[in-house]
Amino acid sequence: MATQSPHREQSATEAIEVDAPARLHFGFLDLNGGLGRRFGSIGLAIDDIATRLTLRRGDHGETSEVPERAARILAWVAPLFGLEGPLHLTLQDTIPEHMGLGSGTQLGLSIVAGAAMLSGREASARALAPLVERGARSGIGIGAFDLGGFLVDAGKGESGSPAPIVSRLPFPSSWRILLIFDREERGLSGARETAAFESLAPFPPELAARLCHITLMRLLPGVAEADFAAVAESIGEIQAHVGDYFAPAQGGRFASPRVAAVLDWLRGAGHPGIGQSSWGPTGFVLVPSSDEAHALRRELERRFAGGLSWRVCAARNHGAELRRYAEVASHRTAVKGR
Repeated sequence: MATQSPHREQSATEAIEVDAPARLHFGFLDLNGGLGRRFGSIGLAIDDIATRLTLRRGDHGETSEVPERAARILAWVAPLFGLEGPLHLTLQDTIPEHMGLGSGTQLGLSIVAGAAMLSGREASARALAPLVERGARSGIGIGAFDLGGFLVDAGKGESGSPAPIVSRLPFPSSWRILLIFDREERGLSGARETAAFESLAPFPPELAARLCHITLMRLLPGVAEADFAAVAESIGEIQAHVGDYFAPAQGGRFASPRVAAVLDWLRGAGHPGIGQSSWGPTGFVLVPSSDEAHALRRELERRFAGGLSWRVCAARNHGAELRRYAEVASHRTAVKGR
């Protein structure tokens, strides 16, 4: 920790930096909640793709050149923490929107957590999420912000609070996830997402039982024991069931026909750990090593073209990072971090 100047309050401006990970959403477990808790879901925080921003007190007349959504969140949360006067927000990186990677949750949580820390208060992402209207269904994005790693949430109960994380495990660091992006498609969100949920048939209780059994008795032990085959096969089976259930709302097991063609080829080539994150259109395949992931990426680039792009990622086994700085003239001094 750096030594603070006795005149810091006259010459320094506190700033909060936030680095929050993207997440993959592998599927819901029980959309009807026949046993009293609805949704329930599994997912994974991933490295490299993140929302990175800086929040500080601004000068009068200073404006933040940020997207309207970020500006709206900032204007809403600042008074909640007694932050009077202008605040300045800088976005260094953002998670691509409507691609199934949790961009809205990570942006909202990054701003509200930054504002809380700037005001001298800290709270869990689960406590802060309702302030920015996140966690209406899944708790995976909230868990990714707080904890990182491989996550299972228990769904929403009668209280309406965000779903609690009931299992968090470190994901093997040598494994990789090859992401498949369709640059010309966007996943459902907002009113269209709500309408899609309302249009679906009741979730079969026997399917919910099957998904929960796979999760508890094969997927979680596979992650805990670094059993790649068990994890890949479990996620692939869950994805197939959930994708078929959502097919009437998204036009097929997977939302993007181009991504679906790649996933079909991968399945035929012996890669069981395939699927789509959330509403997509982003697809993924689990691969046991970095070398194999990059070799597979080169093979897919050779075989498929037209509107697709690729990215190799590892899991991120820690949550968001928040750092408090004192900006002094043209440089900054760290005064606290976690």
